[in-house]
Amino acid sequence: MPPNGKDTTGVLYESDVETLDGGLSSDLNTLKTTDGRKLELVWFNIVLFVILHISSLYGVWLLLTAATWTTCLLFVPIVVVTILGISGGAHRLWAHRTFKANTRLKLIFLFLNTFAFQDAVYYWARDHRVHHKYTETDADPYNSQRGWFFAHMGWLCCRKHPDVVAKGKLIDLSDLEADPLIMFQKKYYLLLMPIIAFLLPTVVPMYLWGESLNVSWHVMALLRWCVSLNFIWAVNSSAHMHGMRPYDKNICPVDQSFLIFFHVGEGYHNYHHVFPWDYKSAELGKYSQDVTTKLIDFMAYLGWAYDLKSVSLDLVKQRAQRTGDGSHPVWGWGDKDQREEDVDVTTISHQRKESMDCLKALS
Repeated sequence: MPPNGKDTTGVLYESDVETLDGGLSSDLNTLKTTDGRKLELVWFNIVLFVILHISSLYGVWLLLTAATWTTCLLFVPIVVVTILGISGGAHRLWAHRTFKANTRLKLIFLFLNTFAFQDAVYYWARDHRVHHKYTETDADPYNSQRGWFFAHMGWLCCRKHPDVVAKGKLIDLSDLEADPLIMFQKKYYLLLMPIIAFLLPTVVPMYLWGESLNVSWHVMALLRWCVSLNFIWAVNSSAHMHGMRPYDKNICPVDQSFLIFFHVGEGYHNYHHVFPWDYKSAELGKYSQDVTTKLIDFMAYLGWAYDLKSVSLDLVKQRAQRTGDGSHPVWGWGDKDQREEDVDVTTISHQRKESMDCLKALS
């Protein structure tokens, strides 16, 4: 990986850090910017997104009035599974290399990524790596300095800023290019995507539980896709604007309560931009209870995921004390702000005598 440039505003891997607590040595506030260049709109994409969202509103009405109970019960789980293709696969596995996966798990994530239809892993990971290296600058594909709508979906409705293209050519993608599965998906994406992302979720409900074509298409294909898109987009928009910055107050990404509430992953976005190589995208304990992390943990239990990277609590505490905004509640066991009732209800297994004495002292 080439050394950080003077315009770098974020870290991507452990090798990018310049301070002992995982940060950069430059003043990031002076680098966050946009030149205000007039956007060159892509009307084809704009029209498609308008049609998608109108069709999805119709899908909501169908879900409430015409869908079978099976479709109603399976809709939310299917949306979550769709998001996992991005959160667990394109994001944590391939963009950040936070863990490794065997061939079976790679195939599952590639299928789910194609099911999510947010471009091939190769291009998604490239853009996301650029986003982390040049966050909140014109080289950031979804630069939040241009406003909430641009960061949410506007960036897909216009031509890329020249800086995005230029910096994208400098990002190391050799690991992706060396993976034959990634390159297979990249080569055949336009053939695989319509089948997996649209034909499959339309046909399967019709044949397995007798759903109508109208409901299957508008709910399980279009509405599912639209909802998953907006959840992922919210990480680029709302999670860069509205929330707390317990780990680094100098960057725009925040811990976003709306995304945290749904436990799908990526809600602790301030943490993620500070420590992007952590497979949990969050601290240990209650912070790492999202579906994506649980899936990776389960796959590690099966032996399909391995070499899971995680950041020590000491490093987290050190970084937050130096650059955090003071909103972090409790660091861990024995913190002075830890509530007494939390100590009382905690179960500690495999205790030694000295540990039992310490527990009694705390309580």
